[in-house]
Amino acid sequence: MSRLRKASRVWRDEGAIEAASRVMLSQDVPYFAIEPEAIFGRRAPLEIEIGAGKGDFIVEYASANPERDFLAIELSGTVGQLLAVRCGRAALPNLRVARMDARTLVNLMLPDASVAAFHIYYPDPWPKERHLKHRMVSPTFVHNLTRSLTDDGAVFAASDVRGWAEEIFAMLEAGGFRRIDREPPGARCTGFARKYLAQGKPVYFGSFEKASGRRG
Repeated sequence: MSRLRKASRVWRDEGAIEAASRVMLSQDVPYFAIEPEAIFGRRAPLEIEIGAGKGDFIVEYASANPERDFLAIELSGTVGQLLAVRCGRAALPNLRVARMDARTLVNLMLPDASVAAFHIYYPDPWPKERHLKHRMVSPTFVHNLTRSLTDDGAVFAASDVRGWAEEIFAMLEAGGFRRIDREPPGARCTGFARKYLAQGKPVYFGSFEKASGRRG
């Protein structure tokens, strides 16, 4: 409820709405597609954070890497509003926000070989048996990660649930990814990560590249 109240307060601020509109991709069109060059007005490596939350990682990372473009994806309307306001106020030309289901984005909307990296940090594990169908990562999802990544593209993933992390990592390896010795850039930087680490809880993470790419 506190998050809802905060979003409501923020969204009543005309300055916040204007800031959000600078970065939020409009879907009020007959045909909506992700076209990186059209979105950013240039050709540059594109990285996508799936489930960006309030932007704790992506804003800082985009600021530190101006030569690359970044797209923050968030499904929740409330969190997505806060994310868009925060990204808009950061005024980074290489950062945009889209509110949508990540499965729709990855499976249907991304061109082949258009993404340099995906960041998937702390996705909902949907632990109850009847809710497993809601889990985002699946063999089909992994197949489309592979399809949309460049030859040297990477997937960075983290979870606070060991069993779910192991399932994600196994699906990535079965889907044509090779694990590399690199800590994911956002494994310790998202809001969830900072909360878990402050509580002394373990987090599980891995970095993967396409098997056809360069070796790590």
